[in-house]
Amino acid sequence: MKKICLALALSVASAAFSQQNLERVEPAFWWKGMKNPELQILVYGKGIANNEISLSDGISIKGIQKVENPNFVFITVNTSEIKVPKFTINIKKNGKDLANYTYELKERNPGSAGRESYTSKDVMYLIMPDRFANGDEKNDSSPDLTEKADRKLPNGRHGGDLQGIINNLDYIQKLGATAVWLTPVNEDNEKVYSYHGYAQTDLYKIDARYGTNEDYKTLSQQLNKRNMKLVMDYVTNHWGVSHWMIKDLPSKDWIHWFSDGENGFKRSNYKITSQFDTNASEIDRKYALDGWFDTTMPDINQKNPLVLKYLTQNAIWWIEYAELGGFRVDTYPYNDKEAMAKWAKAITDEYPKFNIVGETWLSTAGHISAWQKDSKTGEAAGYNSNLPSVMDFVLFSEMPKAFQEEESWDKGMIKLYDAFTSDFLYPDTRNLLVFFENHDTERWNEIFNADPAAYKMGLTLISTVRGIPQIYYGSEIGMRGNKKKGGDADIRRDFPGGWKSDKQSAFNLSSQTPEQKEFFSFTQKLLNWRKGKDVIHNGKTKNFVPKDGVFTYFRYNDRESVMVILNNNKKDQTLDLKYFEEALKGFSKGKEIISGKELNLQKGITIPAKTSLIIELEK
Repeated sequence: MKKICLALALSVASAAFSQQNLERVEPAFWWKGMKNPELQILVYGKGIANNEISLSDGISIKGIQKVENPNFVFITVNTSEIKVPKFTINIKKNGKDLANYTYELKERNPGSAGRESYTSKDVMYLIMPDRFANGDEKNDSSPDLTEKADRKLPNGRHGGDLQGIINNLDYIQKLGATAVWLTPVNEDNEKVYSYHGYAQTDLYKIDARYGTNEDYKTLSQQLNKRNMKLVMDYVTNHWGVSHWMIKDLPSKDWIHWFSDGENGFKRSNYKITSQFDTNASEIDRKYALDGWFDTTMPDINQKNPLVLKYLTQNAIWWIEYAELGGFRVDTYPYNDKEAMAKWAKAITDEYPKFNIVGETWLSTAGHISAWQKDSKTGEAAGYNSNLPSVMDFVLFSEMPKAFQEEESWDKGMIKLYDAFTSDFLYPDTRNLLVFFENHDTERWNEIFNADPAAYKMGLTLISTVRGIPQIYYGSEIGMRGNKKKGGDADIRRDFPGGWKSDKQSAFNLSSQTPEQKEFFSFTQKLLNWRKGKDVIHNGKTKNFVPKDGVFTYFRYNDRESVMVILNNNKKDQTLDLKYFEEALKGFSKGKEIISGKELNLQKGITIPAKTSLIIELEK
């Protein structure tokens, strides 16, 4: 923090410089024909604000904004008025040329405005790139980046990269996933613990230890060719303390400061429910939103219009450049909600089909639903987030309880039923991300001691209820990880076979162990079946109150119906089908999709202990 204050003081104190170096222009290029033609170009260099700035070809500047720090200038132009594909930004002092930059307005990709994004038709596969596969050992370390690869360190860089993911797209596709969410891959040049990527130091550059911007674009294009999508993990709330702009702040209000904190720092109180608490104190709300996650993660001030414009343009730049299929946004409620509503609207105005899911880690459906676009709960608080999708943390938190607790009137499988009774609060239940684990949580297979039965029931649930299922890399082969004992590193273990030195590869289906194969085969069959089932993607739901540890529900539309049964009882259970008559009316038989077994509904259904059944009903 002291270094940041010193850098700011030195920058603002600078008055004039005899020489000029143009160090950065962001975004480095843009595109013609965007719906919003206004472009704000950040130009950075020593004392640049003290010089004359002009554009070639008679192009007019709509506005030049200077800030506290003379090393920054923000130039605004109307791209619809620019008729040339390239123009020059000229930096002069007393009529003498100091620097120039050739700026390009590229042609947009055909159909980019209507780019398809992930929907309830998709299954999202979450990867932590450093821990998935090392496809290029030459980039394990970088001379320009501080932390070097050391696979022996649990929290160190292990060498996984973009090429490793590209090399294993066949595996992901065969599994049945259709969208790939990577934890952040932009440059994170912190001294240690940089592999997670959430302390980014350059928002326009892929971390060299993962590859290049072109590699990232190639990954996206390779996915698109397979009718799959790349989802970027976008971070608006905080940057890394080593971010080039944090080291030389444009203005003090670019980040949040606390006069009562140590050198301006104060940790968040994490009480993000204060965002919608009409009785919240201002001090609590401020500490929740403006407090930092850590001393290495300065909290960004989205209320600053220049900051908001920078974040908005950067997001749009990546969508257009890398042909992205969606965003997942980290720590969404910790941002200024009014600013983020503008951010989300600007993106979806430009790309109407583009999906954005916010990490809304809250404990009630009322709180979570308030963050989804057009929510009545948000409206009651006088707010519309413009955020298309939210994460179903209620279902996530109830699932382990449901499968672990002894059955009673308020415990066990009733927890699942109750989780769905709040669906009326969400304006679009099809656009909820449903999951039982991710890179921040205990591994499901750790909780249930790598029991295939528990995994199969959990996966059945998230794959057949409303919403977009998300699975975490390695769970499909039974990977474990104990967060309580081993910390984050243990729930982010290296995928077996991702490194040349690995003794066994789970990417190769023929070399999977019997245990891995059982997990994988079930996942593969279920997810590939799901791909073609509109009744699961968009159908209605009918839930029945669980009995004797058995939760039964139906997904149906005008054309078909699917019956899903989860038996968490330790004994086989025979269902009284008369109880489900309103959902079974007109159906006399069915086919269980995993086993392929034909079922005669006239004879009833017996479901084995700790088993799930997915039955396509037939007349």
